[in-house]
Amino acid sequence: MSDDSSTTPAGSPVHESVFVHESAYVDAPASIGAGTKIWHFCHVLGGARLGERCNLGQNVMIGADVVVGNNVKIQNNVSVYTGTVIEDDVFLGPSCVLTNVSNPRSQVVRRSIYERTLLRRGCTVGANATIVCGTTIGRYAFIAAGAVVTRDVADYAFLAGVPARQHGWMSRHGHPLREVGPDGAYTCPESGYRYREEGGALRCLDLDEDAPLPAEKAVGGRSYRDFRDGGPST
Repeated sequence: MSDDSSTTPAGSPVHESVFVHESAYVDAPASIGAGTKIWHFCHVLGGARLGERCNLGQNVMIGADVVVGNNVKIQNNVSVYTGTVIEDDVFLGPSCVLTNVSNPRSQVVRRSIYERTLLRRGCTVGANATIVCGTTIGRYAFIAAGAVVTRDVADYAFLAGVPARQHGWMSRHGHPLREVGPDGAYTCPESGYRYREEGGALRCLDLDEDAPLPAEKAVGGRSYRDFRDGGPST
């Protein structure tokens, strides 16, 4: 934790291994799990619950009563408003936008009817993308930079555009799944995990969605462009 204890008011259940930069504020009674890092100019409002090993980049706001799971990475300039639930392993890119009222009016107070937005485990929201409230982003879905999502998103779906539309599937490692093999499955070029589409949904055949990645699969060794362009394998 930062040496400046004034940023974390007395009574907040904040684990001793949490780092809070001296320019950030954590309001009581926020709850923050072990190993989480909160960087410059962030503000975590009272009632928010952050899990373990999260990383909040510069100028992030976490609203009152927001729930954030473990190992969530939130990049610079993101505001997570009340009504949002973020599961484990979610990535929010720089300056992406989340909302909590579909029809805001300055003259009409709607604090009691904030709409729920659910970001399910492992999904990615790209830089400057917008997620309209009341939607669910499925497990390991991938929202491209600048997309505007107005409807629920299926697990592993890849969405791009304004409004966002599905353009195929992405593997758990973040690679497009383009060709079905002889066994009727897609294969991720990085992990080798196989995926099969059934009834408009995609599932991994080799690893349960709730299981953590094995250690040897959790560190990238080649860039996205290497796989995309068929670059060197070493």
